[in-house]
Amino acid sequence: MLDGVSLRVASGTLFAPLSLQVEPGVVTSVIGPSGSGKSSLLKFLCGILPTGIAGDGSARIGKEELTTLPPQSRGLGLLFQDPLLFPHLDVAGNLLFGLRAGGSRQERRRRADDALESVGLPGFSARDPATLSGGQQARVALLRVLLAEPRALLLDEPFRSLDDANRERVRKLVFAEARQRSLPTLLVTHDQDDVVAAGGPVVELQASA
Repeated sequence: MLDGVSLRVASGTLFAPLSLQVEPGVVTSVIGPSGSGKSSLLKFLCGILPTGIAGDGSARIGKEELTTLPPQSRGLGLLFQDPLLFPHLDVAGNLLFGLRAGGSRQERRRRADDALESVGLPGFSARDPATLSGGQQARVALLRVLLAEPRALLLDEPFRSLDDANRERVRKLVFAEARQRSLPTLLVTHDQDDVVAAGGPVVELQASA
C-alpha cells in the first residue's frame, strides 16, 4: 500500500502524491515520461534514494511501515534492466548469495541446482556469468531475487535490454513467478507490450501542479 508518496528534488516535486494498493500476485504497471520519477519511486520503496532526492508519504506491506526500516530489512526484491550478476562468482555462487541463511552446504547447493532446472538451466551451476546469453543472465538474476524470499517484487524495466525472443520468454517467467508466489509487484516500463503482458492495473505518474 502506497499512501501519498511523492519525491522532491531541488527544483520541486517530481510527481503528484501517489496512493495505490498493490494486490498479492498482481503486476501493477507504472508508466510515465522519462524523468517523471518512475525508477526513483522504486528506489524510495527500497530505501536507496540517491542524494538530492527526498521522499514523502507512507509505504506498507500489511500493517508494517517500510519507510522506517533499513533497506536490508524491507524484504523487497528488485530487478533492474541489467542483471548485475557478480562477475567473480559462478552461477551457483550468485544464487547462493541470494539464498537465505540456513541449511547445510549440500542442501543449499541442491536448492540452487533445483532452481536452475526449474527455469531451463540444468547443469549451469559452475558456469561463468560472462558466458551466458542475455536471456540466461536474466533468468539467473530472477532466481537470485526469488531465492531471497522477498515479500514484494519491484521491476525496473528488466526486459528492456533483451532481444525480442528472450524478452517474451523472460517476461512470461517473471510474471508467472510473481503470480504463483502471490507477490505484490510493481513494474516500471516504457514498453506497452510489458503493460499488456502484465495484465494488471496501470498507473501513470502525473506531474505535480
